[in-house]
Amino acid sequence: MTQLKNDTFLRALLKEPVEYTPIWMMRQAGRYLPEYRATRARAGSFMGLCTSPDYATEVTLQPLDRFPLDAAILFSDILTVPDAMGLGLYFAEGEGPKFQRPLRDEAAIRALEPADMGKLQYVFDAVASIRKALDGRVPLIGFSGSPFTLACYMVEGGGSDDFRHVKAMLYSRPELLHHILEANTRSVIAYLNAQIDAGAQAVQIFDTWGGALSHAAYREFSLAYMQRIVAGLKREADGRRVPVIVFTKGGGQWLEDIAAIGADCVGLDWTTDIGQARARVGAKVALQGNFDPNALFAEPAAIEREVARILASYGQGSGHVFNLGHGISQFADPAHAGALVDAVHRLSRGYHGAA
Repeated sequence: MTQLKNDTFLRALLKEPVEYTPIWMMRQAGRYLPEYRATRARAGSFMGLCTSPDYATEVTLQPLDRFPLDAAILFSDILTVPDAMGLGLYFAEGEGPKFQRPLRDEAAIRALEPADMGKLQYVFDAVASIRKALDGRVPLIGFSGSPFTLACYMVEGGGSDDFRHVKAMLYSRPELLHHILEANTRSVIAYLNAQIDAGAQAVQIFDTWGGALSHAAYREFSLAYMQRIVAGLKREADGRRVPVIVFTKGGGQWLEDIAAIGADCVGLDWTTDIGQARARVGAKVALQGNFDPNALFAEPAAIEREVARILASYGQGSGHVFNLGHGISQFADPAHAGALVDAVHRLSRGYHGAA
């Protein structure tokens, strides 16, 4: 494989010395970029983008051609895994992802099997294509949804405001939800390992809906399964460590528990103070985050002030990967995203000694 020209992101994840704080943005390849919208129009649909390694490569590289980001992230969707389990993923215009066959029937749940990785070959082909196209510019991040987050979509049949179907199952028939989570966990381990084999140099688990759980339920139905995934992942490729990032949106109260499951880095949303988080987890893990995505609607001077505040809160030394606290809005101005990247690179150098 081509030698990495910029490995700042990987070194920061491992708390090794860096010259500046690296940055990437969740959903950095997406609808806020006019070039993405043009490519999606050519592809004909969102799934047309996801299932074409050529299109997925094109949109993955688009933000890197605009901004000096320190990592690329595979263009795909977390719901490709349950789609490969036979639930029939489709995207309704203006309504987001939906499943034709949500898991509401006990017989269907009992019949659920882990995903056939052969049905996800287009994802692994995309990883290999992107890695080749990057030619060592920056590392490539692979990803998956967490077992619980996937289960939310699989049971609800799409997005939800209250998760009433999956939570009803959690409280009344927990053994059924555990069956789904078991299948999801085995699928995610195989899926992420296949991405690593194809060329992913770091992986992130998106636990988008873990924060919707009660204190006790989070440990049983989300964290325990993510711990199994982390333990089951390949942690070395191309002669170097493959770091694992775990991100529970709304998970600030469980930081110590998340930091204890064996991941290299814990992602933070914008509701947690990153300096306090660092004090709580100590040197156990790196931290990723946690700029409020909606702050990108402010003027560049205000964006710079917020960057300065977050950097000062984290303080001196490595172990911080700058990111948004969730995905970038489709309505964000690309120029403001550029101002964010510039401010992080410029203002962070004072927090790092010579590497």
